[in-house]
Amino acid sequence: MVLQAIERPLAERKEGMKIYFAGSIRGGRDDAPVYEAMIAWLQTFGEVLNKHVGDPALSEAGDDGPSDRSIHDRDMAWLSACDLVVAEVSVPSLGVGYELGWATALNKPVLCLNRTVSGRPLSAMIAGSPRIRTVAYSSLNEANTVMRDFIRETARRASPHTGGFGLSGDDR
Repeated sequence: MVLQAIERPLAERKEGMKIYFAGSIRGGRDDAPVYEAMIAWLQTFGEVLNKHVGDPALSEAGDDGPSDRSIHDRDMAWLSACDLVVAEVSVPSLGVGYELGWATALNKPVLCLNRTVSGRPLSAMIAGSPRIRTVAYSSLNEANTVMRDFIRETARRASPHTGGFGLSGDDR
């Protein structure tokens, strides 16, 4: 599948950011409450395209109904359309790794958050990628600050004169 996205430059947009959130589904749902809280925070900056990842009712089986192919195609369309990717990578997931690989190939800004108390080492393919910013965190407040700063920086790069995405330096 060849992904092609024709989008207005980010600096020309009037609406908020389109954010893709990556978190484990079939790899384990232990962190669903963490995802839910992060997604709620991210929604203050724009639209989280795949907010269902934080739904506590979503099981390890994933979405009920859609086929694996339709889930893949839908998620790849969201990934192509997003302005940036935020991933919570404390629970290892093949799907999240796949999404992060595609995000870097699509030149999306990527932030990976890894809880220090998880006790799991982060994959070298993620931690060692120069195209992925990885940050260890120990509390949700700390993660929120990191996400806010990443979004502000991404918005400034999109439009150094206006702050991009309708965000001012004082927002959030």
